[in-house]
Amino acid sequence: MDTKASSPSVERSAFRPRRFLSGGHVQTIASFLLPRRFSLAASEERLVEVEPGVRVLCHCHWQPERQSPLTVIVVHGLEGSSESKYMMGIAEKGIAAGMNVVRMNQRTCGGTDGLAPTLYHSGRSPDVVAVAKNVVENDGISQFALCGFSMGGNLVLKAAGEWGSGGPRQFAAVAAICPSMDLAASADALHQPANRLYEQYFLRKLKARMRAKTRCFPGKYELSRLRGLKSLRDFDDKVTAFYCGFDGAADYYARAAAANVIQNISVPAYILSAENDPFIRILPETRRKIEANSNITFVEAEDGGHCSFVGEPNGYDGNFAERAVIDFFSAKYESPRVVTGITTSFQVL
Repeated sequence: MDTKASSPSVERSAFRPRRFLSGGHVQTIASFLLPRRFSLAASEERLVEVEPGVRVLCHCHWQPERQSPLTVIVVHGLEGSSESKYMMGIAEKGIAAGMNVVRMNQRTCGGTDGLAPTLYHSGRSPDVVAVAKNVVENDGISQFALCGFSMGGNLVLKAAGEWGSGGPRQFAAVAAICPSMDLAASADALHQPANRLYEQYFLRKLKARMRAKTRCFPGKYELSRLRGLKSLRDFDDKVTAFYCGFDGAADYYARAAAANVIQNISVPAYILSAENDPFIRILPETRRKIEANSNITFVEAEDGGHCSFVGEPNGYDGNFAERAVIDFFSAKYESPRVVTGITTSFQVL
């Protein structure tokens, strides 16, 4: 079944790939290999307790007066970190647009294996909620937006959908680049012969992380579970599901997918995908839910690969997705009055 076919209501993207960098695989690999430089002041490091005994590391970039600007909380993808290029790119562009930016590491990522005895996975939207709650309560920010790439895109859409119309009043918008909303379909696409390079890369990284977790928490994990794993689905079945309370990979994918709740998103939402993304699949039922939700702007490009969208530098650095996110947030954000004594209404997910 072709799950990439566009619906008539999908907005077409103006993205054009950089010369000689056309094609899903070329775009995906180019964004990984092309060097980039960032002009960023030193960030404030902050450890946020997302559940008892589990902390995540965030890098916070603040405007001189941090309460009134929009605060963008950005979440990386599978085996990424706060240092991933797209995370740094969002920070650079967001700061230039007058926003605060918080680069959030998922639990155990960014060199923080020892801060969390548990594993990260695509269903941990409460971790994102905990970080948002922290900056609202500790810094008095007036509005925040969520942004995620790939697995991080699933997490922020899931958080937004679970909040629905009952989220905190400071929640202003959400954006996702190539989100893995349909986890099972995307995991299976990753196992296709043309995508094995990506799958083997992820498996190597995930196995190395498990070895690091074993060193940090002796006796908690069995490395024997890594034997014979040939796919991401195998890893999620034998490791993620087993240690995170799911009844196998199928149960994990079914329960952790943002597709379950995307129809409930009630703030302005932006989703950017590429028709030639090598392994992200959006199922027809999910497309129907997106189409039926007037809060969602769904933009689909013919090219762009996976979380890449490397275009020609034309008044900016050519990283189209990062600019598109910041432009969307700028258009949807209304600068509020600075409010003291802010109260919050965070729903536990």
